Amino acid sequence: MRTYIAEQSENSITIGFKDANLTLITALISALNDDGGVTTVRLIDQHPELCDLRLLVQVSKGKPASAVEKASKAVASYYSSVKK
Repeated sequence: MRTYIAEQSENSITIGFKDANLTLITALISALNDDGGVTTVRLIDQHPELCDLRLLVQVSKGKPASAVEKASKAVASYYSSVKK
């Protein structure tokens, strides 16, 4: 899965996903919803063969990219601590 910033403003960011993995995106959404500074997390799913899956994140305080980074680290930490 490859990610890229599709759009960005002062209080929102839209992340695009090529070859999306919904398992990781769902965990990321959950971690973002746990962040008190995040006001909106929305998965934008259009035609799968024409458009990449996108994730919109809006914040009331802080920087949206920082919220995504924090959530990504939380997900990575969770999955790296799961016993095999």
